[in-house]
Amino acid sequence: AGLFVWRLRNTGVPQVPCRFVHLYRVANNRLITFQYFNFLKRMYVTQCNKDLSQRAKPKSDSVVSPFHELQQLDQEKKVVHKISPVSPETSSRNELREMKSAAETEDSVIPVGAESKEDRQWKEMRLRLDDLPGVLARLSKIKLTALVVSTTSAGFAMAPVPFELTCFLLASLGTGLASCAANSINQFFEVPFDSNMSRTKNRPLVRGQISPLLAVCFAASCGIPGIALLTLGVNPLTGALGAFNIFLYTCCYTPLKRMSIANTWVGAVVGAIPPMMGWTAATGSLDAGALLLGGILYSWQFPHFNALSWGLREDYSRGGYCMMSVTHPGLCRRVALRHCLALIGLSMVAPVLNITTWTFPIISLPINLYISYLGFRFYRDADRSSSRKLFFCSLWHLPMLLLVMLTCKKPALEKEDKGDLPGGSQETAMEIRLP
Repeated sequence: AGLFVWRLRNTGVPQVPCRFVHLYRVANNRLITFQYFNFLKRMYVTQCNKDLSQRAKPKSDSVVSPFHELQQLDQEKKVVHKISPVSPETSSRNELREMKSAAETEDSVIPVGAESKEDRQWKEMRLRLDDLPGVLARLSKIKLTALVVSTTSAGFAMAPVPFELTCFLLASLGTGLASCAANSINQFFEVPFDSNMSRTKNRPLVRGQISPLLAVCFAASCGIPGIALLTLGVNPLTGALGAFNIFLYTCCYTPLKRMSIANTWVGAVVGAIPPMMGWTAATGSLDAGALLLGGILYSWQFPHFNALSWGLREDYSRGGYCMMSVTHPGLCRRVALRHCLALIGLSMVAPVLNITTWTFPIISLPINLYISYLGFRFYRDADRSSSRKLFFCSLWHLPMLLLVMLTCKKPALEKEDKGDLPGGSQETAMEIRLP
């Protein structure tokens, strides 16, 4: 008995923990789990839907095409023609010429399927002569140019001087040419960015309808005569404003669009200069009336452009432009509302500066209140519907405001001192008052 206990203590006791660990591991693998009750379901599903069983299937044979021509082309691609060597000694010159002509004929026949993918997708666009005016009109943004010329004409008509048709036509033509040049240069610089936007992907330079050299030549042919007309035909001050506006739009506003949201304020200054050019074309000086017209155009552009850019946030973000609507949406709405209210104050200043009668702020108050109401809704709702309503309201608000301002303009005959008639004298004023 003592020998048995000694034997058990020396051999069995040290192995007890190892036996328990081994038993635990084996028993853990032999436990019945819920997966054992799913074997019937797996067998049933596999038998009913044999596609679920993952088996390696042999590769199917190629299906014979019903179209004989395509099948023949595929066979021709697989066949490698063997050219037997020809000894110059045993062949005559005529045989060599016949073989050479036959080889050239075979090489010249190119199958339809051999056309590359790029050749099928990218086709060279040929510009016809009758399409050139339309392409150049889109290059110069003819609608924006028409708006610029109309604001210049309004500034010329608001000036308190007698109307001169020749000066008016020269100022309008020169401003239009300068605007065409600035817009063309703007599109020239923004080709890689416009191609990423749905709004601008069909512009002439993006689509390759005209070359960049032609666009630059067109801009130079518009800008140089335009500034020359404004400087020599009107006055140097108007020409200097036109040249400064081209520089500000192309060299400051265009690169700033991808750098900072300050581009909106710089662009508003660009839009405020044309009515000032019209005023200086008529009077030859920068008076308070020119600054007031510029201020009205400056404030009007913020609700107009901010509402437009709100609906194009995805496009501007895709194109890489830094706009308030993309990076600072709250500021975009606040600035639009702020300048809508500023239009009411600027309309009140016009009779104070002796530019219009007091009927102008009264008549313009309803339309200014309406655009301010839409600006408040845009600030409050911050959705596409409110921005779209504000944008379309701004389209008719500006021409109506300028028309009311022109209707309520104080006539030049009511000026009492000669200082109110730039460049005039007391005798000229007396001659104007005579019937």
